[in-house]
Amino acid sequence: MAATYDFPSDLLAGQEELRQVQAELSALLKRLPWSVEPLDGFSDDTGWRLVERPASPGWTDDEQAEVEKLRRREHELVVFVSTHRYWAELAGVDRVQARARLKHAHGAAPSPDGTEPSP
Repeated sequence: MAATYDFPSDLLAGQEELRQVQAELSALLKRLPWSVEPLDGFSDDTGWRLVERPASPGWTDDEQAEVEKLRRREHELVVFVSTHRYWAELAGVDRVQARARLKHAHGAAPSPDGTEPSP
């Protein structure tokens, strides 16, 4: 039977916000042009595979600011989650297993009967 962990609510909230920020950043980067700066397109078949990119208009100042804001928030949350005081209560394998479990906790606290919620 897998161990259960009583994560503090602020740690769960921090992990959930981190997941959301990372998803938002990933979606934004997929929508943006491939180059931050305007660049001509190119095609290169001299390597082991063909690499092609269309011309990139670059990112607008607003797009650059949004990426920077999300990256800054992501960094703050990573630091918060990874240095949370809760981790001092655990050692060795328990700490590693708890960190792995937290990544799949989805911000939900255990139900009143002590069982973990389903994802």
